[in-house]
Amino acid sequence: MVAQQDEQAAEQNDGRVAAGRARDRAAVVLAFVSGATDAIGFLALGGTFTSVMTGNLVLFGTGLAHGEADVWAHALAAIAAFVAGAAIGTRVAGTSSAADPVWPAAVNRALLVELVVLAVYAGFYWGSGNHPEGLLMAALLALNSFALGLQSSAITRFGVSGLSTTYMTGTLTTLVVRLASGRPLKDVSHSGTLLIALVVGAAVAAALLEWAEGLVPALQLGGVALALGLGVWTTRRHGQAPR
Repeated sequence: MVAQQDEQAAEQNDGRVAAGRARDRAAVVLAFVSGATDAIGFLALGGTFTSVMTGNLVLFGTGLAHGEADVWAHALAAIAAFVAGAAIGTRVAGTSSAADPVWPAAVNRALLVELVVLAVYAGFYWGSGNHPEGLLMAALLALNSFALGLQSSAITRFGVSGLSTTYMTGTLTTLVVRLASGRPLKDVSHSGTLLIALVVGAAVAAALLEWAEGLVPALQLGGVALALGLGVWTTRRHGQAPR
């Protein structure tokens, strides 16, 4: 009996480790998506960010001060959509608790909603000939911001301090603080990987906007689909036992 219990405990621990690795990989993929989506918003959807709300608040203020309606209106649309996405994402994904598994199944539901939102955006983007303008541009910007708001709430459900795929100022600050405190590089490797993924995502999206605009939404859809696939595999393979 004792041996059987030890074996079950070992299996559960292995499952938690595997689920944690899948979560970390998914976070890197989603950081890549965030970087790509922000680059798309800034370069192709009105010069506004889709997850960097600090930047959007500054754009909103400067737009008001200079009387630039396009600037402050796009910034306000992005802010409102992100807030709405974060609120709905919280309702879909829920909030973290001590009884949660490493990868709560509710996170998958939030990622599925994000994927659907991005699919709607992709349809209209492609329908515009890859060049949305006017109100359609603003609407697609809002859809992207809404999607990243959802994503932000979904990641929060993991309950891991400092883990984010959209708020990268905090990630950068955490990395610097740990390094300055003498922590070894292995303790900050995941934070560094998230930041690199963000930059690479932005670079790839910028390159596609220059050379293959039609592939831009596919980049976002593929990334979220991959993260969702990791989640579905993890919850089916390792169950929902408490962490």
